[in-house]
Amino acid sequence: MTATAVSDPAVRLPDSSWADAVRVLGAARDATLVCHVAPDGDALGSMLALARALRGRGTVVTCTWGDERWEVPPSYTWLPDIDTVVPPADVAGAPSVLVVLDTGSRDRLGVLAPLADSCGDLVVIDHHAHGASDELTLGGIRLVDADAAATAVVVEALLARMDVALDPVTATLLYVGLVTDTGSFQHSVTTPPVHAVAGRLLAAGAQPDAVAQRLWGNRPFGFQIVLAAALGRVRLEPEAVAGRGLVWTFTTTDDLARAAVGLDDVESVIDVVRTAREADVAAVLKQDVDGSYRVSTRSRGRTDVGAVCTTLGGGGHRLAAGFTSHDDVELTAERLRAALAAAPAP
Repeated sequence: MTATAVSDPAVRLPDSSWADAVRVLGAARDATLVCHVAPDGDALGSMLALARALRGRGTVVTCTWGDERWEVPPSYTWLPDIDTVVPPADVAGAPSVLVVLDTGSRDRLGVLAPLADSCGDLVVIDHHAHGASDELTLGGIRLVDADAAATAVVVEALLARMDVALDPVTATLLYVGLVTDTGSFQHSVTTPPVHAVAGRLLAAGAQPDAVAQRLWGNRPFGFQIVLAAALGRVRLEPEAVAGRGLVWTFTTTDDLARAAVGLDDVESVIDVVRTAREADVAAVLKQDVDGSYRVSTRSRGRTDVGAVCTTLGGGGHRLAAGFTSHDDVELTAERLRAALAAAPAP
């Protein structure tokens, strides 16, 4: 298994980067692992998988993320080892080793951004593109492959180089990261090597049916109430995005209160809205308790929504990305509309 993973083209990075990461992590007596704010399945699965592997080697590991209003996302409370995460207030101010997962940008660390300056060794494990000249881009040892399907793919290759054998729990955590960031293997990043990674994880004990049920088949009834409200407001703008089309809607805190659900429970509204075949881009604006809007976007393939959302202060992937807006619904939609209009033609 190890030899196959090491040569797998699912991840392409310089040998020196792998060697540096293996050296630092192998020698670490303690390590702080941090993923991005508002963590998703890839961030959490990758972080917890690496933490499990390091603990198995005797390393004292702390796992967290830097949201000011910190909580474990309700849809991921079932993850193995999720009970080991701690609030950012419990993290030491100057960790000897800091590992940042699923982001390479300082601003995505939230309140924990200062750790990047106070730590000893810094290791960044990611699959998002960040410009080398970007002042927010983190340095250190960088295992960053923008062509990798998920951060979980990079972590799986790293564990192989560390001679860590995958147990069923670690494999499950990595599979969660892989399946969420590939859109359940529907996105164009799903290549033969990606399926090979999935095969190794299944062989190690990950159960795809159980993971799928937890991720997509276990929503509260209130989700349907909010979905109905969102679909009642949905708008199709066929002339937007240079004629490629935009479909969008929004949810409010009143919607959530009536349905007795939280923002995390309605994240998949976008998966219904995006099915409109007349639009290349779909967006859902979800109002938070502070009045801001968390905006999720998806592309059918002709628009790089990751680049668009980056211009609006967010980020993500070419086909799935998001940003936060402190404007009202109409102004947020207008800003998104303008950014999409300015996006380079495919």
